Amino acid sequence: MNQAIQFPDREEWDAIRQAVCFPVMVNGWQLTCGITGNALRQRFGEGEPLALFRANRWDLEDQAQELTEAHQEDDQGWIWLS
Repeated sequence: MNQAIQFPDREEWDAIRQAVCFPVMVNGWQLTCGITGNALRQRFGEGEPLALFRANRWDLEDQAQELTEAHQEDDQGWIWLS
């Protein structure tokens, strides 16, 4: 596990983006990751997006770590999981 990448437990539902957004700390810099409610339901079944995120946090953080290490940020510096 790369100790330079950390995921604080500060996820929240963003009603405008219809996504669960969560921070990732990379070498002291904070980036924001997101996954839409629709993507969560497609991957993990029906349910409330925050509950689905929390139940599958480890898998989602693994994917976010891979995308972070591959520098897959969008133009706004966000990392979007699918």
